[in-house]
Amino acid sequence: MDALVLFGSLLILILIGMPIAISLCLSSTITILLFGTSTLLFQVRSIVTAVNSYPLLAIPLFILAGDLMYTGGLSKRLVNMVDAFLGSIKASLAYVTVIASTFFGAISGSGPATVAAIGSNVIPEMEKRGYPKDYSTALAAAAGLVGVLIPPSIPFVMYGISAEQSVSTLFIAGIIPGLLFSAGFAIVARLLYSRLGIHAETSRFDGKRAWACLKDGFWALLAPIIVLGGIYGGVFSPTEAAAISVAYAIFTGVFIYKELNFRAIVEAFTKSTRTTATCLGLVAFASTFGRLLTLQQVPNKLAQMLLSISDNKIIILFIINIFLIFVGMFMETIASIIILTPILLPVVTSVGVDPIMFGVVMTANLAIGFCTPPLGVNLFVASGVSKLPVERIIKAIVPYFIVMAAALLLISYVPFISLGLPSLLK
Repeated sequence: MDALVLFGSLLILILIGMPIAISLCLSSTITILLFGTSTLLFQVRSIVTAVNSYPLLAIPLFILAGDLMYTGGLSKRLVNMVDAFLGSIKASLAYVTVIASTFFGAISGSGPATVAAIGSNVIPEMEKRGYPKDYSTALAAAAGLVGVLIPPSIPFVMYGISAEQSVSTLFIAGIIPGLLFSAGFAIVARLLYSRLGIHAETSRFDGKRAWACLKDGFWALLAPIIVLGGIYGGVFSPTEAAAISVAYAIFTGVFIYKELNFRAIVEAFTKSTRTTATCLGLVAFASTFGRLLTLQQVPNKLAQMLLSISDNKIIILFIINIFLIFVGMFMETIASIIILTPILLPVVTSVGVDPIMFGVVMTANLAIGFCTPPLGVNLFVASGVSKLPVERIIKAIVPYFIVMAAALLLISYVPFISLGLPSLLK
């Protein structure tokens, strides 16, 4: 009964438009007051304990680094650099969109930020060269999904904290799955280019231009190398890497590219503060919610229910994948990870699924929600950049769901894709 009230009140509060963080807090408070499951002091202690976390510092720092790098011109130079080398081939700007999104994802750790940064540079240029606007906008929205799989990834940090798993190992585990999505998007974009009969303008390869763009984009290219190389080389932790990313973004934006002034820095800090407040509010208020679930043995009961259906790992993962895709359509990724990890992790580990692999599977599932209505954050960001109605983008992005589904199935049922690289580096 306690669990029913806990979930029921949460659902009602969300449906009436209450912010998810506040809904989590109030549903926990209502359950405590009605049933005496615990005390309000228990709730306060849970909140303080949740935010008193060193790995949690990585989230506001990576968010800030992404905003500073976008404002400081790094995304624009990544696009120019890739275009200089690929501009002479068919569908060149489609490849540029995917590759630049992958690189920027390795800087920002955010899907919507990747769409905004790369889309704002690529979509107008694609339209100028003769690409249909719905084609370019849908590709930018889909490619932004890679931003949460290629490390550093903010959802991986949240999962690592919730599941008590190594964030560095999760980062390594996300590399091959992220590249798998990128390769699939590039293939579909090329097939659509031919099928739609697009004849976009190309440019002859110019060695001088390519060299100039490479020199200009060198500092942008160096950012993910420093951050990820430092983490995997054991030089610094993910949290320290996030701080270094912020320092690097300010240094390059102010002294190298000279596009960051005081006003731009203040705006980036303001924007990232709003985003951070939302994320940390979720973390703080979800802590009591999760502890109440544990007290009511909800994870154990769910595990027993699913295992009563089947104890086959393949079937269990399939059911959970369908459930997570559905959740991703209606709930923000960070909130979903915080709420569902304590519930689903005991279920999958009971059938032999590695927690690191499940972190990648869970993030990939929820990341697909970035491109699915009604939440579809990537769709709305891309719409804001291109000024296209969301309905047209949804129609154009449908072919990319084939790649998403195929990649998700491979990640779910081929453990080596997620666990091979961490095992190799260990």
